[in-house]
Amino acid sequence: VQLQASGGGTVQAGNSLKLSCAASGRAFSNNAAGWFRQAPGKAREFVAAISWKGGRIYYGDSVKGRFTISRDNAKNAVYLQMNDLKPEDTAVYLCAVHGVGDNWYMESEYDYWGPGTLVTVSS
Repeated sequence: VQLQASGGGTVQAGNSLKLSCAASGRAFSNNAAGWFRQAPGKAREFVAAISWKGGRIYYGDSVKGRFTISRDNAKNAVYLQMNDLKPEDTAVYLCAVHGVGDNWYMESEYDYWGPGTLVTVSS
């Protein structure tokens, strides 16, 4: 599976961005997918995950109520709508395809990763 995230950029606090992740390969449509982020000097952080059919969705505590994950299997894509952005949301956002396990917030359970897209939120 190859993943390519896009949609990052620089926005002012309070604004919105929508990230997209385009995937290729059979594993995408049969597995959960997720978004993580990594700010400079910090550990990678779980943002959101969605099951193959979209029936199970999880969010990290810091983004609940502001971010929405979705996917379109027909287009081999997963999305992250980010509203009410804050300066602390500044990070490289990475999409990933989940492998085996039930702890979707753990990066170790993801088998495939894209290179990420940078989101910068100014105050």
